[in-house]
Amino acid sequence: MKRRDFLSTALAVAAGLAARSTRAADGLVEVLLDEPMGTIAPELQGQFSEHIGELIYNGVWVGEDSKIPNIAGIRQALVERLRQIRVPVIRWPGGCFGDSYNWRDGVGPRSQRPVRTSFWQVVPDLFKAPDGPQKWEPNTFGTADFARFCQLSGAQPYLSVNVRSLTPLDFDQWVEYCNSPAGTTTLAQTRAGDGSREPFKVKFWGMGNESWGCGGNMRGEEYCMEFRRFTAWVPDYGRKLHFIASGPGADERDTQVVWTRGFFESLTGKSTHLFDRVYGFALHYYCNGTEHDDAINFSLDDWYLLFRQADYMDALLQEHWTVMGEYDLARKVKLVVDEWGHFTIPRRWDRSTCGATFPPCATLC
Repeated sequence: MKRRDFLSTALAVAAGLAARSTRAADGLVEVLLDEPMGTIAPELQGQFSEHIGELIYNGVWVGEDSKIPNIAGIRQALVERLRQIRVPVIRWPGGCFGDSYNWRDGVGPRSQRPVRTSFWQVVPDLFKAPDGPQKWEPNTFGTADFARFCQLSGAQPYLSVNVRSLTPLDFDQWVEYCNSPAGTTTLAQTRAGDGSREPFKVKFWGMGNESWGCGGNMRGEEYCMEFRRFTAWVPDYGRKLHFIASGPGADERDTQVVWTRGFFESLTGKSTHLFDRVYGFALHYYCNGTEHDDAINFSLDDWYLLFRQADYMDALLQEHWTVMGEYDLARKVKLVVDEWGHFTIPRRWDRSTCGATFPPCATLC
């Protein structure tokens, strides 16, 4: 049905109903079956995988010797489900975990990789968890394993760079490990030893994570300086790299608008050429703080509170998109939402809850 025919029919029906009604209709709903609204970017339905709880260990990664069906240690059922939904992009290794992660810990022979204290030990409820990967990071699952997971799932990798505690040189060399041509560098040889002679060709790189909080407690202006440093003269090996800046959170609305303004004012200065470095600006938003603050027990009031909080997302997106437009007149920079959902730490720790309640969403659009 064409738009004009549909509207004529709808108005005629509405008029007939109104004639038989004792009061005016409250509104009119238009269903435009053939009306194109625009193209939906496939990256809209991305996923997020962080080393927290059992999301990675016993989740994505079960190990080659596990009785659970796996492909080179990666849970087979998960790969099959991700292929079914055609997941376009997966973000890793954080999140806040990435703010203390050294990618070198996760390369080379597994038996020689160091065991580190997990970033999430600082959370009291997580500290009470049983000893294991959720407390002591074994680095069994590293960059090559994540890239293989993405390849098996049909997704593009999106790597979160540690801006808080590593250096721009560390980042350059991570790009080299991932993307340098086969046989060209020592890090390309290391990658081959990890099972992939050919480069991963990683395109999406998140420059820090929540740099206003766990990623460094910076101001927008301070973070912008780090963004400039980390993205200057990065080797690309013939593939255009997409740098995604750490954008605002939503815990304190006014404060996070200040972050957005601070970043873009410091980015532009007297020139706009640095916009070419910024593919996206990453906003994070969580619905939490329900009455019982429990991951598995919800009252009806809790559900309605979550729905109300989720409804705030639309206003949040519009607010920051408007501020971005004050500086980015050509609209070169995308507003990226690479963490969102409901976040509650489980009150009890077992395999039914550990790591199962954290948000899986990373949207690049």
